[in-house]
Order: sequence, then C-alpha cells, then structure tokens
Amino acid sequence: MHARVSADPAPDDRLPVILVHGLGMSSRYMIPLARQLAPYRRVYAPDLPGFGLSEKPRRVLTVRELADALAAWMDAIGIDRAAFIGNSLGCEVLVELALVHPQRVDRLVLQGPTPDPESRGLVRQAIGFFAIAPFERWSLAWVALADYARGGIRRYILTLRRMVGNRIGEKVLRVTQPTLVVWGTRDYIVPYAFVTSLAAALPRGRLAVIPGAAHGINYSHPKAFAAVLLPFLLATGEMPAAQSLTPAPGAS
Repeated sequence: MHARVSADPAPDDRLPVILVHGLGMSSRYMIPLARQLAPYRRVYAPDLPGFGLSEKPRRVLTVRELADALAAWMDAIGIDRAAFIGNSLGCEVLVELALVHPQRVDRLVLQGPTPDPESRGLVRQAIGFFAIAPFERWSLAWVALADYARGGIRRYILTLRRMVGNRIGEKVLRVTQPTLVVWGTRDYIVPYAFVTSLAAALPRGRLAVIPGAAHGINYSHPKAFAAVLLPFLLATGEMPAAQSLTPAPGAS
C-alpha cells in the first residue's frame, strides 16, 4: 500500500490521524485536509488496495477486506492506534475497522457516510454525483479523473456494488468509539435524514453540519472541515451525546 505522510513536526504525545479516501479516489484527494491537520498531529493518507498507487489485486476487495488491509498496513509501518477520518466509502471501511479491529481505533470521523438505505441503486448514486459537481472545487474533477483511470472502471463499478450493499446503519449500533459525523448542506449524495439517524444511532455519536459544502469537504472546504475536526480530535474525556455543530464564522 502506498501512503502520503506529513513532514511537519507534531507533538509526540498525540495519536496520529489516518485519512481514508472515498470510492475510486486516492490519497491525493485528502491532501488539502492533511495540510490543515499536519501542525497538530502526524497525518497519514494511504491509498486503499486497488486505488491510487497501491497494488491492484485481481479480485475486487470487499469492505471487510479493505478494513483488514488497512489494519495490516498499520502493522507494517508500526502504528498501533490512531484517530481516523473517512470520506464516503472510507466511512464504511472505518466502521468495519472499528468493529473487527477495535483496538486500532481511538475515534472516528465519518464525512459524507454512504450508503443511504433509500438510495442504494447505482443510478441514484450517479445522479447525486453529478448534482454535487457545481459545489466542489473545479480542480477536483482532474484529481478524480486521474484516480478513476488508475483504478479502472471495472474496479470502480464492482466496489460501488459492494459499497451500496453494505449496511452501515446497522453496523454503527455496535461502534463504541467516539464518532463525529460530518455533512455538507450541498451533499446531494447523502441525505440529511440519513446522517442525523446515523449520528443518533452511534452510542457516542455527534453530528457536525458545514453550510455550503458538498460531498468532497476534505478537498473543497478543508478549513471549515478542520474547524469542526480539531476540537473533536484534540478532546479528552467523554464526549457529549449526539448534537449538531457548525464551523466557526469565517471558516471556508
């Protein structure tokens, strides 16, 4: 597995943060957010197997296998435990990781979690993808096209099928780690009703809403994302029950 690692010095007493990209994407997609977090934590952004510059297994992996691969990568580079931030498919992988490798996970951030049980069809997912395009940074299109070409259309479609069949809403009931669910008001792939129900279902869940952001908040609105992330990542002790948060004024 290929990964990007922050070069900035960070406090040694803080757990690292691992960023997990969405469907068809790679660690390049996580760079804007990584730059915001690097002064506070050591940041790692791996390419999941089959995507980016990582090895391309002949067989397309399931969500569980992607989670297992992430845990094996942590073993290989010597990370015992970390905080995790996932986007889209990355959220599904991280929920799976929290359940099958709970000792690895200190806390979770699920940004734009998929799939909404009311929108499992491939056509509905595709419509949502095109609907959010005007609200993302234009350069995201070039990053996405390059990443999709690297992974290949077959892998994209087969992974999407595994993704939409994964029942994350049922699985989060067993996630005991503190979890922040983040949603943008322009995210037409993931409905507000779904993220609110997900945050409420999490035993230690909280919801943060970022006005004007779409699905790729980590790329298009990294400052606003960091504004709600840092208090959660740096917090100690118990987290309050599910609630809605918005970023500080001026964050974008």
